[in-house]
Amino acid sequence: MKEMAGYTIKLIPGDGGATKSICLSARRVKYGVATLAAGALLFVGATGYAVYGALTNANRANEIEELQRVGGIQQEQLLQLSKKANALQDQLDQLTQMETELRRISGSSVQEDGPAGAADGQEADGTHGGQGGPHVSPDFQNVDATLANLEKGIARRRESLLALKQELEAQREELSTVEPLALGAPATTPSIWPARGTVSSPYGLRWNGTDFHPGIDIANDMGTPICATADGTVTAAGWNAGGYGNMVDIDHGNGIMTRYGHAMQVVVTAGEHVRRGQIIAYMGSTGFSTGPHVHYEVRVNGTPVNPVGYL
Repeated sequence: MKEMAGYTIKLIPGDGGATKSICLSARRVKYGVATLAAGALLFVGATGYAVYGALTNANRANEIEELQRVGGIQQEQLLQLSKKANALQDQLDQLTQMETELRRISGSSVQEDGPAGAADGQEADGTHGGQGGPHVSPDFQNVDATLANLEKGIARRRESLLALKQELEAQREELSTVEPLALGAPATTPSIWPARGTVSSPYGLRWNGTDFHPGIDIANDMGTPICATADGTVTAAGWNAGGYGNMVDIDHGNGIMTRYGHAMQVVVTAGEHVRRGQIIAYMGSTGFSTGPHVHYEVRVNGTPVNPVGYL
């Protein structure tokens, strides 16, 4: 059998000692070289992969940090926008409440479409304090919906204010046709308010036109004094079966009379002469009534007219 060629490695010591020889076959040398090459390739590959992974992780961490930073900025901007939308809603609610009060003071029809509109069971001032619901963080969807509702609310309020302006202008024109009452108006001419309170229902059509109101309703606490608005003679004092409840009628002469309805208690009698400002009854909720108030009418020759012209 032919012996394969090999390689001899001689080790010569530096101190002149005996030389040592290591004989390696060609096959072992080839296996050794191949093993070293494979190890070198694995080492280079592992090192490259490790470097690539480190760079990739670093870039990914930078991207995440940038996304978090941008997301934080957007969330802060969204929060600020949400606060501004909430502030606008508060201002719109205050404007609605102000308009409602102006309508009540002027005797105009009260709108029911806003947060400040009076609902069944509310007090005369229309205020309640209840709040509740789950806590939900604002996002783009609900903030956008809030802004859309605000836009609609502002449009409704603009239309309502324009309608109020037209009503007030119509009232001004109507009052301009009535002879103004001087400070020294005759004592027999109605010229003062019959009671303190809020106009809860004006003169004219109400309830979407299903009812004509021949006077004005002034709401206040039970027992609020009701006064005669001019000198005159009491022609009726007591219960009225026609819906007025406890009622007082006063004849002021010249075809003018006033009526005061829904009283808790009447303190004058028929035939009695009363003076302007004299207490004639106390506010209640008798007859066709939903709460304490006085129904006040002014009639001229038996026909009801708008009491605003005499206030």
